Amino acid sequence: MTDPHVASHEQEVAGRPSTGLLSRINAPVARAGMYLSVTGLLVIVTIVFYQVFGRYVLNSSPTWTENLALVLILYVTLIGAAVGVRDAGHIGMDSLLVMLPDNVREKIELVIHVLVALFGIAMAYNGWILGASVGTVKIPNLGLPEVIRYVPLIASGVLIVSFSIEHIIALLRGEEVVPSWN
Repeated sequence: MTDPHVASHEQEVAGRPSTGLLSRINAPVARAGMYLSVTGLLVIVTIVFYQVFGRYVLNSSPTWTENLALVLILYVTLIGAAVGVRDAGHIGMDSLLVMLPDNVREKIELVIHVLVALFGIAMAYNGWILGASVGTVKIPNLGLPEVIRYVPLIASGVLIVSFSIEHIIALLRGEEVVPSWN
């Protein structure tokens, strides 16, 4: 059950929906990221089912399934995490922020989004460095370049930066980023 004081405060604090260019670009990108993550999760379940079926029914476990599932997990989790940054789907301490005066709360939220953007920059940069260091190595049993393990780290970092900038702009304009599932 929602506390009526918190609900009324959230309605007062919530600004108008953000309609800027970045929001119009990020919303469909986040939605596509969600769809890709869900699809990837279904593919992982299918691959693991095939692996178990091969091992216990056919007595011949496919060798490529585990490596492919591990690569797909990276895509699902990292892209899903980036979408979570845009849509505020991560665990937060909102109950503490609600008790603060509006001007203090907004400044703390700005600092949080700047720190998250810096984290996204670090993810993208280090993913690039790590990917470049293994560019010629192949993944066993798949024959794919090892660099594909680092592509979602770079993509997620770039998305996190873009989504954080969107939140910063919305806060400065007194707007609210509407989650992409709405």
